[in-house]
Amino acid sequence: MVVPSGNSFAKEMTIRKRIGNIFNKRVEDFPSLREYNDYLEEVEDMIVNLVEGIDVPVIEAKIAYYQKENAEQIMNAQARKAEEYAAALAASKGQPAQTDVDMATGASSQFGVSTSDGHYVPAVAGGTIPQPRPTQPLPVGSGDDLHAYHMDDEEMMRLKAERGGKAGGWSIELSRKRALEEAFGSIWI
Repeated sequence: MVVPSGNSFAKEMTIRKRIGNIFNKRVEDFPSLREYNDYLEEVEDMIVNLVEGIDVPVIEAKIAYYQKENAEQIMNAQARKAEEYAAALAASKGQPAQTDVDMATGASSQFGVSTSDGHYVPAVAGGTIPQPRPTQPLPVGSGDDLHAYHMDDEEMMRLKAERGGKAGGWSIELSRKRALEEAFGSIWI
């Protein structure tokens, strides 16, 4: 592996990306949250040791062994991630959602089906990738309330301006202090 030199941040990001593509199990892949957290801690320890240059040959051997033993699971997780990315991308473009149905269980799946033996079967049928349908947020209140701000009287507008400024951390004292500092600061120029 070639790691960019000179920038430790770039080196760490390169290592994190590489390790994240190999050790890509999710919380659903573990019987308990404790085991998942132990897995994450082990992966983080490997990343830190690789960045710091500690026991690199041992860690590289461990990574190679894990890749060999879990090659199918790694490919399935990468395929699932690619499908989810494609679905999110298509959803952002407003394309309609499609779902596949697992004939054995009758369960509907948006991204794919996990078989009884734990294998992931992608949900790509006919060259289309299923996508979730994006939803539009609905405004609160009726349509008449949406543009009622123009009907406020002068007193209400003043109160809204005053309270809005205070909510944002602004105060009249702050603006006076700043004006005085700027005025006296310009005298010495």
